Amino acid sequence: MKFTYIFFTCALLFVNIVSKANVLYQQDTIKNIAVADSTITPKTDTLKKNSKKGEITDVIKAVASDSSFYDVKNNMMYLYGNGRITYGDKEIDAGYIKINYKDNTIFAKGITDSLGRFSGLPIFKDPSQGALTADSVFYNFKTSKGKIFQVYSEQDGGYITGGKIKKQVNNEVHLKDVTYSTCNLPSPHQHFGIIITKGIATENQIVTGPAYMVIEDVPLPFIIPFGFFPKPNKRASGILLPQVGEDPTLGFFLRDFGYYIGLNDFWDLTLKGGVFSKGSYEANVASRYTKRYKYNGNIFFSYSSRKFGVEGTEEFENPTKDFQIRWSHTQNANARPGTNFGASVNASTRGAFRNLPGSSYQQIVQNQLSSSISYSKNWANSPFSLSTALTHSQDLTSGLVSLNLPSLNFSMTTLNPFDSKDRIGEQKWFQRIAVGYALQADNQLNTIDSLLFRSESLSKVRSGVQHNIPISMSSKVLKYFQFSQNINYSEKWYFQTIRKSYLARPTPTGTIDSIAIDTIPGFRRASEYSVGGSLNTKIYGIVNFKKGNLMAIRHVLTPNVGFSYRPDFGQAKYGYYDSLQSNQFGARTAYSIFENSLYGGPGNGKSAAINFGLENNIEIKVRDSKDTTNNGVKKIPILQGLSINGSYNFVADSLKLSQLSFGGRTFFTEKLGVSFSGSLNPYVFLTEIESGRVIGRNIDRYTWQDGKLPTLTNFNFSFDYSLNSNSLGKNNKSNNPPGNDNSDLFNRVNSQQAAQLQQINRNANAFVDFSIPWNLSFFYNFNYSNSGLTKALIQTLSANGDFNLTPKWKVQFNTGYDFNNKAISLTSFSIYRDLHCWDMSVSWIPFGPFQSYSVDLRVKSSILQDLKLSKRRNFYNQF
Repeated sequence: MKFTYIFFTCALLFVNIVSKANVLYQQDTIKNIAVADSTITPKTDTLKKNSKKGEITDVIKAVASDSSFYDVKNNMMYLYGNGRITYGDKEIDAGYIKINYKDNTIFAKGITDSLGRFSGLPIFKDPSQGALTADSVFYNFKTSKGKIFQVYSEQDGGYITGGKIKKQVNNEVHLKDVTYSTCNLPSPHQHFGIIITKGIATENQIVTGPAYMVIEDVPLPFIIPFGFFPKPNKRASGILLPQVGEDPTLGFFLRDFGYYIGLNDFWDLTLKGGVFSKGSYEANVASRYTKRYKYNGNIFFSYSSRKFGVEGTEEFENPTKDFQIRWSHTQNANARPGTNFGASVNASTRGAFRNLPGSSYQQIVQNQLSSSISYSKNWANSPFSLSTALTHSQDLTSGLVSLNLPSLNFSMTTLNPFDSKDRIGEQKWFQRIAVGYALQADNQLNTIDSLLFRSESLSKVRSGVQHNIPISMSSKVLKYFQFSQNINYSEKWYFQTIRKSYLARPTPTGTIDSIAIDTIPGFRRASEYSVGGSLNTKIYGIVNFKKGNLMAIRHVLTPNVGFSYRPDFGQAKYGYYDSLQSNQFGARTAYSIFENSLYGGPGNGKSAAINFGLENNIEIKVRDSKDTTNNGVKKIPILQGLSINGSYNFVADSLKLSQLSFGGRTFFTEKLGVSFSGSLNPYVFLTEIESGRVIGRNIDRYTWQDGKLPTLTNFNFSFDYSLNSNSLGKNNKSNNPPGNDNSDLFNRVNSQQAAQLQQINRNANAFVDFSIPWNLSFFYNFNYSNSGLTKALIQTLSANGDFNLTPKWKVQFNTGYDFNNKAISLTSFSIYRDLHCWDMSVSWIPFGPFQSYSVDLRVKSSILQDLKLSKRRNFYNQF
């Protein structure tokens, strides 16, 4: 109804401006009024501003494209053919305007041309209020009374049409038989509307008599006897009416009743709650805030207690309690250059979505939640930067929660300390030396959600500080090789260490070996360093073809070899490692006192290794007459990133060669991409039985010494494929029929794009694009693992897409197949029907643990979002 208020304001402005314009004509001299026909230039009369209080304060202009005429005898003024009265930034247009100075009245209406076409309806334009159109307007500028017939007004997607409006002396507006609707078809062809039989509108309120709804020109037998609508001039607080319904499991309910608090123009608060007849309840708080050119955000918190099952059962007596918190904060990039604060928080209990009626498919199947509250600062004209963040990650399936409270990073970009800003020419070898610095500090807690706020969990927080100083230098050698050297120093600070001790526990069947771990508080530092270097180049191979469409094949080899050295930090002089008795026979085992710490401890044992790798890229060049941008030549990648990598440690006692890793990717088409990766074990794997258990280990013997290839320990293969009607080169145009001539004005006021944006803002998940007839996407993943003792094979296939059954029917689906369980994964269907100003949506999960459905018929516009019919069954309802 807020659009009705705007309409009445427009009406008041319309009649006031017209009355002022008529007084001007009365004051003007007759010599300035000319009679003109269609061949004469339109006549414009103006009056300059008058500075006296209470009188006209702006220039008023009047013009008519056909003719203007002043009847001296009857004291009347006539404007023919697109008459216009302009006052400041406001305008009044009409095909015919008559001003009667004798009766102090004005009349404006449309005209009929020689072909019988009706045009020139009176239109009032106000940049702050929009446009108002009517069949005819009659107004007495002396008594300030007026009548408007068959009005049409639009504001933000709402339409006031038809009926009769009267303006009274006291600025009250009386209305009769007007229609309010969000359908943009011209009256009387609107699909639905609310008929207000009579009402009175004042500056601060509207009071109506009987009102009823009409759908497809059929009045519904539901009448509202009266209505009262306050019209505050600022944001106002008020009661939110509840939804009434029944849930088969939870009982009858009142949901989403509460109170809206408009704190000010930049901050609001919404309090909602719900109760169910079988003892369940829920509550939530939502707030939005904004500061122009500075920041904006929103906060949401909900809590629920739900009783499932039947009374007397354990499930009913121990209700399921869930909470959810969301916070989003965004800072304007220009608010504080170099500094940024942002937040994206999304945390909940495991059942927050699965126990919530009406949860979407995406909410039910999501397994991971994450949050981040971050602050960063970059100092201008400085290499230093600082960032800190509170982060959270949560696995809804297992309940594992990881928190960083907080993490801090301070870094310096690499710089050349021996280089000169005024250097001329190439750098000398020492000027290429680059030095950097990075500091990282963390407080990390890993636990499960049920133990998150208990004291025993807080005692498991791991803290630490890590410093890294990399020093590097690179140069070209032998013209085609890039040679780089590096020295890296790392130091870690911890506030506690561990000590292990051996315990032999006697039992009736023998002695069991066990280890006791004690936590020792106190500051300890652990430092280590390493040196290394690498050498790499590129080798090109090209084969050209003179005939056929195949022009050339290019193969690019990128070999690299490097070395690294690290001392043995497990020596007793460093104090980073200790030893303990591991069994009753006196065997001793070394362990790190920084074991399970945040960043780990220095490495045990000397390392002097060579790192090696080889990468391949193959592409072809073909002739393509369709590609005019590259002179009819097209490059097609055949194989990208096919690589193999490994290392060899010369000083290791055994198993000097590392596992060999490989990977690659290729694209058969622009829509089909394939990637693969894996690892190879070059050693013979030996299995043994120890203490009744089968154990396995690598022995220091290569598989090829026995005439065998390395063992495949892991292999992953995946591809994704997407296709839609546009990708096939079809020029898909909108299937919506063009509007008829009578709806041109309506189409100008409310475009199709504006309606789509309103729909997206109201419910982004329900937005359906009818302009693309169909979409189809597949994703396949294959994973093989072999530990030597066990083998595992996992295959999954998922698919989603949508298609238009007709230009107004859209079907969407999500499904998949689990090859291991030989079962179809969670599957959902959505059907959407575009009903112009209404829409119908059906969501259906046909089988599985979350079997459910919902049917909604609602008005598209968010203005009447509560005007809907819904029917749903949730997955926890067993009947």
